Amino acid sequence: MKRGKQPSHHCSFCGRGEEDVMILVSGMEGQICETCTEKAQEIINQELRKHGMNYNDKPDNNAGSGNKSFAKNVHLVPPREIKSFLDQFVIGQDDAKKVLSVAVYNHYKRILQQNNKVAAKDEVEIEKSNVLFVGQTGTGKTLMARTIAKMLNVPFAIVDATVFTEAGYVGEDVESILSRLLQVCDYDVEAAERGIVYIDEIDKIARKQDNPSITRDVSGEGVQQAMLKMLEGAEVLVPPQGGRKHPEQKLVKINTHNILFICGGAFDGIDKVIARRINTQVIGYGKKENERVDRDNLLQYVSHQDVKNYGLIPELVGRLPVIVHLDPLDLETLRRILTEPRNALLRQYEKLFALENIELELQPEAVEFIAQKALEYKLGARGLRSLCEAILTDAMFEMPTSNPAKSEKRRLVVDREYAATHLDRSRLNSLNAA
Repeated sequence: MKRGKQPSHHCSFCGRGEEDVMILVSGMEGQICETCTEKAQEIINQELRKHGMNYNDKPDNNAGSGNKSFAKNVHLVPPREIKSFLDQFVIGQDDAKKVLSVAVYNHYKRILQQNNKVAAKDEVEIEKSNVLFVGQTGTGKTLMARTIAKMLNVPFAIVDATVFTEAGYVGEDVESILSRLLQVCDYDVEAAERGIVYIDEIDKIARKQDNPSITRDVSGEGVQQAMLKMLEGAEVLVPPQGGRKHPEQKLVKINTHNILFICGGAFDGIDKVIARRINTQVIGYGKKENERVDRDNLLQYVSHQDVKNYGLIPELVGRLPVIVHLDPLDLETLRRILTEPRNALLRQYEKLFALENIELELQPEAVEFIAQKALEYKLGARGLRSLCEAILTDAMFEMPTSNPAKSEKRRLVVDREYAATHLDRSRLNSLNAA
């Protein structure tokens, strides 16, 4: 009996001919179809996960390259080295940087201890220590969180607490915190479960005082209660793309037991709460005020009791065992912020002018003037950029040319008189009157 014509090519793994497959990739001595390729990819991923790696991991994994794969066996970086890295970008705030460095280091160490089978037999279980930052606006809370993300090998997400509301109301659900963490690590649940989340503006969800019983505090106490199980550690059902816009999507289960939460907020007005507690407002002949109290920096005496009196519910405060303050910025610190960090503000403007073939020089008295004005306006480090923009706007408007490469190199010297004159012309100077 004469057989039919055999296909000229077939898959070397499953044996199917080119007529039965969509894609057949040919090699030197064989071929492979798309189905066997997918199965081979699954086998590779399983083997790599056993060794704490992902398929997309590369030895030269550069920050910002778009690679969002994270190794399971993270490299332990001592707290002293973490703080040294933060010192390159953040001026001052030694206490806050030490606390953050220790928290991140213990987070690494805790994950490695759980992966160690010998240590896992021990009855002692290390619990995570969530951190709460308390500091005025512009003191570097968010900057430290973003800077630490540059050297971490675990997923890191920054979220804003002001957008959250209680479930069923307009706004975002608390579970969207984990949705953003999933997006950072390309929806790798195992990687997300050992990540770090920074929740900014945590003070904006404080409980409203004298809340009427006929209304619900849906963006305050309701959000705090929804965050309790997530901060402590529980299995949470998370909509990968956000629950409001995609209600048909399948929920992903994430265990938050190994996720480190770092919260931060300005807590505007908490200094009055601290003052009442340490009795600095007592007047009269019988006052027993502690003369050692630093009235200019009451935040250094902040405690969990003050945060609770400010408006955070006791259950939430108890899940943030580590609380640290950030010192207000003085004149010397503001001056150093302008010049010393690796990404200093003046270096940024020097690079902007250098792109126009212009050499920018700010004399020390001009730097001192800008720091003094930022201290007067009480805008923190963010006020430095506003002042620099107001002073240099005219130069950035007039000096650029259509072809910077062919123009002659020019030089702009900014002294105190130049800075004061251009600041007086700007509307920003009206802040001084306020």
